[in-house]
Amino acid sequence: MSGGVDSSVAGHLLREQGYEVIGVTMKVWPQDCISRAEDKCCGPQAIADARGVAYALGFPHYVIDEADQFEELVINYFSSEYRAGRTPNPCVMCNEKLKFGNLWQKAETLECDYIATGHYAIIEHADDRDYNERAILRKGIDPRKDQSYFLFSLRQEQLQRALTPLGRMTKAEIRAIARELGLKVADKADSQEICFVPGQDYKAFLRSHLGENEFHRGGIYDLEGNFIAAHEGIEMFTIGQRKGLPGGSAQPRYVVDLDPETNRVIVGSAEDLLVEEFEVERVNWISIAGLDDPSAGSPSRTGESDPGYKEEIDVTVKIRYNHPGTRATIMPLEKQRARIRLRERQKAVTPGQAAVFYDGDVVLGGGWICRQVRAGPALAMIPA
Repeated sequence: MSGGVDSSVAGHLLREQGYEVIGVTMKVWPQDCISRAEDKCCGPQAIADARGVAYALGFPHYVIDEADQFEELVINYFSSEYRAGRTPNPCVMCNEKLKFGNLWQKAETLECDYIATGHYAIIEHADDRDYNERAILRKGIDPRKDQSYFLFSLRQEQLQRALTPLGRMTKAEIRAIARELGLKVADKADSQEICFVPGQDYKAFLRSHLGENEFHRGGIYDLEGNFIAAHEGIEMFTIGQRKGLPGGSAQPRYVVDLDPETNRVIVGSAEDLLVEEFEVERVNWISIAGLDDPSAGSPSRTGESDPGYKEEIDVTVKIRYNHPGTRATIMPLEKQRARIRLRERQKAVTPGQAAVFYDGDVVLGGGWICRQVRAGPALAMIPA
């Protein structure tokens, strides 16, 4: 329970369905960071709100201290990704490692069978249907709130013991239920920020977390290898960035690549941001066993199994959470990697972000974007 309206109503709905509900809130803030967590999910006020909801709805509530694990598995990951020239997605990592990872140890102690959250996504278990034995992840029906993207990295054993009761409801319906129950969080604003980054100023956070002397300084270059200016740290740049780059160009410049080996920031035009192919690593398959598995089959929207998904498949891929999705072909590679060929070139395909594969509303799986192969000048040819 995060202290918000979604997890609060999720607890109520599960109790109405006959589950014995136990509320748990993770304390992820060390004591010396309380000030930056006051208005965030899992901060002191959020814990108080969650406890109040549990009391009002009549089920027990516990707080578990995950501050050390949150620091190690989420915050340190966030910083190290920027240092490696990638743009992280801490919400995916928090779901995989903490909410559906470490929290299971507490759930077992409390003799629980499932972990439930307020995510807007649909998880179907084998008992709910008859076309295969895998848990299936689908988009939530509210397109403005769908959070299936953030759950793509969950493994089968995690999905099979997970419940998401809000997936078939809209936000308006959730707030209406909370008001009917008289919950004080009924009109509480949604948390839309990275919980540990005040004001969404990730650069200020990195300066505080890493220290100025730890930044990887280097140079800004164009695609032909011409030096433009020095920079104070590769951590301060992301693919597609325009603001903060040196002027003096006849056309706008954008960050088109980051080279962590040389600490080079590569800039180009808007056209240079377009990508037609890229690779992903650490691919996690959910609704199919895998492209190179002879038994691989994808559930269709009619509930029938399609055993033809082998080697290459056509999907809709989202290259970031707020991306509408685009048609693409997935080609499997070795060691949990895959190549994605886009039907239409896409702008700012960003290493470190997740690429999630969909068949209609079904999440087939996804992976983490590697440094891309682009149609323009080969970045490997830039002189060292």
